[in-house]
Amino acid sequence: MTPDEYCQQKAAQSGSSFYYSFLFLPRERRRAITALYAFCREVDDVVDECTDAGVARAKLAWWRNQVAAIYDGAPQHPVAQALVPVVKTFNVPQERLQEIIDGLEMDLTQRRYPDFAVLQVYCYRVASVVGLLSAEIFGYSDPATLKYAENLGLAFQLTNIIRDVGEDARRDRVYLPLDELARYNVTVADIMHARESDNFKRLMEFQIERALGYYRDALALLPAADRKSQRPGLMMAAIYQTLLDEIRADGSKVLTRRTSLTPLRKLWIAWRTWIRG
Repeated sequence: MTPDEYCQQKAAQSGSSFYYSFLFLPRERRRAITALYAFCREVDDVVDECTDAGVARAKLAWWRNQVAAIYDGAPQHPVAQALVPVVKTFNVPQERLQEIIDGLEMDLTQRRYPDFAVLQVYCYRVASVVGLLSAEIFGYSDPATLKYAENLGLAFQLTNIIRDVGEDARRDRVYLPLDELARYNVTVADIMHARESDNFKRLMEFQIERALGYYRDALALLPAADRKSQRPGLMMAAIYQTLLDEIRADGSKVLTRRTSLTPLRKLWIAWRTWIRG
């Protein structure tokens, strides 16, 4: 199996909304974004699958060395090998890839977030940075597109947080800001014990509205000149906003189930967004 084939398999197995938006790209850009996505999946899996924080830190440190080797050595991992031509062809600074790992390391030490400002730092590292690198791979002519990509990445991560409240709680992680829980009279214990009260529903409505606000802000910032090249991001936005609509329609029952869209529906939304341009 070649490095590119490994990345393709990693992306396809994830079933992520991101995968469906890659399908419509020209070959070189599709290969590049698939390698970047596979990198994100690999380092994210380290944190999600390692129950021992010490082991997770060691593995992330190994990945830091692999990132360095992408730029000045001979990386061993197939994903790192696939990224070698990507960082040369597109503007992918080493510091950006290391910053993604910085964000994931936060998961090893920080399981609660006092307020949205602190949560934003995490979201920027694990999602906005990915958005910025994706914008480079998709191509742009107006620097304002980078602000669009940063906001869109934040919107995606907020959507993930909303969808995964219950799943994260079972890992003893609460990403919803504690001051916002207090504002809506929801406790951490309520989340841990899956108490879907009216207060919790109001809290989630606030979270959904904020996420949708970031989608609106991002789309408003996208220059018309770069709309065509940035269509993969628009496709992902359409899929994720549909997911938020589904969560809301389901009464925000995110503590007891994980709302998702079928692969066929994701593909349909992606195709519809692509042809609209």
